[in-house]
Amino acid sequence: MSSSRIGQIVVPAAIVGIVAMMVVPLPTVLVDLLLVVNIALAVLALLSSMFTTRVLEFSIFPSFLLIATLFRLALNVSVTRLVLLDGYAGKVIESFGHFVVGGSVVVGLVIFLILVVIQFIVITNGAGRVAEVAARFTLDAMPGKQMAIDADLNAGTIDEYEAKSRRKEIADEADFYGAMDGASKFVKGDAIAAIVIVIINLVGGFIVGVVQKGMPFGEAIEHYSLLTVGDGLVAQIPALLISLSSGLIVTRAATEADLGTDLIKQLTSHRRTMQIAGGSVAILAIVPGLPKPPFLLVGSLLLFFASRLPTDDQITQRKAVEAAQSKASAAPTTDTPEQIVNDMRVEPLELEISYDLIDLVDASRGGDLLDRVRSLRRKLAMELGIVIPLVRTRDNLDLPAHTYAIRVHGVEVARGEAPAGHLLVLGEENTNGSLPGMVTTEPVFGLPAIWVPEEFRHQAEIMAATVVDRPSVVTTHLAEVVRRNAARLLSRQDVKTLVDIVKQSDPVVVDEINAAGVTHGEIQRVLQALLEEGVAVRDLVPIFEVISERSRITKDTETISEAVRLSLGPAISSMYAVDGHLPILTLEPRIEHALAETLRPGDHGTFLAMDPAFAEQLALAVARDAEAAEARGIEPVFVCAAQLRAAMRKLLRAAAPRLAVLSYSELGTQLELDPIGVVNVVQPAAV
Repeated sequence: MSSSRIGQIVVPAAIVGIVAMMVVPLPTVLVDLLLVVNIALAVLALLSSMFTTRVLEFSIFPSFLLIATLFRLALNVSVTRLVLLDGYAGKVIESFGHFVVGGSVVVGLVIFLILVVIQFIVITNGAGRVAEVAARFTLDAMPGKQMAIDADLNAGTIDEYEAKSRRKEIADEADFYGAMDGASKFVKGDAIAAIVIVIINLVGGFIVGVVQKGMPFGEAIEHYSLLTVGDGLVAQIPALLISLSSGLIVTRAATEADLGTDLIKQLTSHRRTMQIAGGSVAILAIVPGLPKPPFLLVGSLLLFFASRLPTDDQITQRKAVEAAQSKASAAPTTDTPEQIVNDMRVEPLELEISYDLIDLVDASRGGDLLDRVRSLRRKLAMELGIVIPLVRTRDNLDLPAHTYAIRVHGVEVARGEAPAGHLLVLGEENTNGSLPGMVTTEPVFGLPAIWVPEEFRHQAEIMAATVVDRPSVVTTHLAEVVRRNAARLLSRQDVKTLVDIVKQSDPVVVDEINAAGVTHGEIQRVLQALLEEGVAVRDLVPIFEVISERSRITKDTETISEAVRLSLGPAISSMYAVDGHLPILTLEPRIEHALAETLRPGDHGTFLAMDPAFAEQLALAVARDAEAAEARGIEPVFVCAAQLRAAMRKLLRAAAPRLAVLSYSELGTQLELDPIGVVNVVQPAAV
């Protein structure tokens, strides 16, 4: 039978048996056995607390403390029943009452009271206070530890699995100290109960012996007092061991060795300290009236052991050698298959920084770039509807000074500058010499800007200029790169995660997708088609519903994507509306009709089979009209027939990459359309 199976059966049965002991009379032989088990459990708990290197290795201790206390009290009840009924409680109680205390009631009571004082006033109070403080400090330190884990995760020094493991360890540690703070009250209550039980046994035994059994007064006191003292000592010694275990657990710092090893190692770590201690004890032998042999013996032993310890120079040399060996062993072996595979891995999203931009990620120097990137991931997830991959931040000595680079699947897609000690000031009016600095171009929108020294921040703000700090420049640039490459960053594993999320809330939708035989790859291609045009995929339920319906008819990604866009039409058009108004560009009807006749299916969706010169002329005409509207502060969308939308988007991708292309079917009825132009070209008959 496995240990887990034993724990599931034996432990609950034992706890029920402990409760039954309080009401069911037990024979003396069984009581003797259970008393020995109680002592053995206490010794086992003490040794376990000494040999643990971390408190979580004995995380069950608070519950064990409760069970042990209940077991001890149940034994007290059983022994009390035997003492009062039979005047005999077994060999163990008798031995402790006669042999341990020499048959003296006074000595036994004194020893019992001393043990109670040691347990209740010294150990239990101290352990309870330490547990309370440790629980408070652990809870206060949790946010900082969580931030440190997130920083390591964003920096790529740990993976997601290790981050989850560390977070769980922090939560478990806080729960443990909180439980120990409450469990220490059990020990206090046990000590008080022991005193009350001893008093009850003394009074009750005297009454039973004199009144019921007709024993002489002195004999009754002697007989029942020795049994009571024996019972108290048998119960109090394990209680003291358990209390000591709780004190060791809560005062144990996390180290790499057990208590005994650390104790010997740290007490003997300084030769000079032991020499002074040995000399001081030996000198006490010359004090008049003090016995000389014990002081001389202990002092000589300390001096002897001190002579066997290494000197400070030897310790320094040994530590240097151990550090060198540790560094050598920690260095990865570059030719192992695991290391080669790890080096071969291409990260989905990377941020590389030059050597002089380390301050952006160094928290000790005020760098908060990693925290901003973490917040950015959440913001983009809420905006796009997908979980952005972890941004692996690395330094790259090959980059020029004050330069950063952004890579997607190992390919550099963007590069920018963030010179140390400077701020980015936007606006063409600020680049004409009014502020000193390096003229540049804002990396996201291509606006004229200037890097000015930080001491000119106040002057720039007085001029009502837009001032952007370096971390904001990097995170804004990174966000724009993620938006442009969201389709490439959506992996098949991400799609599976999204499907699992939908299954939790709308299992019927996922069941229909599975029934239609739709694979994760097909869902991925549809979502990528939407993300390529900036359509958020947060509302997954209607998207999956359309995919399951259309997939029964066709497997063409473009057809399914257009059907999904049609269902999301009001939400898509609302993205580009301002105060309920949507500025639109349209095609001249004759040209739109002519284009519809040139529409052809292809391996990668539909395309317009028309004269290349006319296609270029048409794309440039649309781009000019869109740029003219943007110059007036209007951001229009291009609207055409539904069957032309996908082909027109491909045609306009190079000439007008930022222009959104919508179909008439996608325009929400809640919007007011503002036509700002009709695109026309010369010689439409050339189509």
